[in-house]
Amino acid sequence: MKLSQSILAVSVIAIMGVAAFGLSRQHAFATSISSGDLIRGQTYSAVYYVGADGFRYVFPNQKTYDTWYANFDSVKFISDAELAKIQIGGNATYKPGMRMIKIDSDPKTYAVSNGGVLRHVSSEAVAIALYGATWNKQIDDMPDGFFTNYSIGTAITTASDFNIAEVKAVATSINVDKHLKAAKDISITDSGYSPISLTVNTGDAVRFTNNGSAKHTATSDDLSWGTGTLNSGDAFIRVFKEAGTFTFFDSYDSSNTGAIYVENLP
Repeated sequence: MKLSQSILAVSVIAIMGVAAFGLSRQHAFATSISSGDLIRGQTYSAVYYVGADGFRYVFPNQKTYDTWYANFDSVKFISDAELAKIQIGGNATYKPGMRMIKIDSDPKTYAVSNGGVLRHVSSEAVAIALYGATWNKQIDDMPDGFFTNYSIGTAITTASDFNIAEVKAVATSINVDKHLKAAKDISITDSGYSPISLTVNTGDAVRFTNNGSAKHTATSDDLSWGTGTLNSGDAFIRVFKEAGTFTFFDSYDSSNTGAIYVENLP
């Protein structure tokens, strides 16, 4: 994905400073970025994950980052202007099976399963069976505000209910763990949309890219959503979470119209 086509909370990584991660402001800028890359801008040291859907995902704190990566050696530098063009898609969650978490307002300790699902470790005996005698040193406290990034699954009542090796093996990347898929593309030209209509599944992302020379938009007929003004080369991504028909038009030329048909997954 070329930068020209690329596309909450402030990351704790952003406020810890460049020196904390051994990153240099003189680092060479990347000429392109791809799904799965780690990126940061030139001014702030926040590091983001580039999802397959074209969004960038925030690491809420360094503890979350550390469950996925051992260091920052593969981080790519891009300009602040390029970074600003890549929309934020949400927060990354802990890599499954790596560590347990809890929050101050909830006495329960949770194991992290695939897809950001938290499963209550119901007893000390189960915790020992899963994480060993040092289980109590493998728990991270999490701010309440980040707890909403997860969902609650069934409790773990016996060690056989949770296979740490298996959940780790499944989570080969953040893309896989968050079920991120490549965005479907609609090109906007000076003569209209291409394709004019598109059928997608619920949860799919659609990227609108202005490949014309003039300004364009994709604005929903009911004005409930829109890309805003897109200059030549700009793009906007929207995830369609509900089934239905979503018609839209170009605010700069209302004769140009299109439709997205969203179907429920089988």
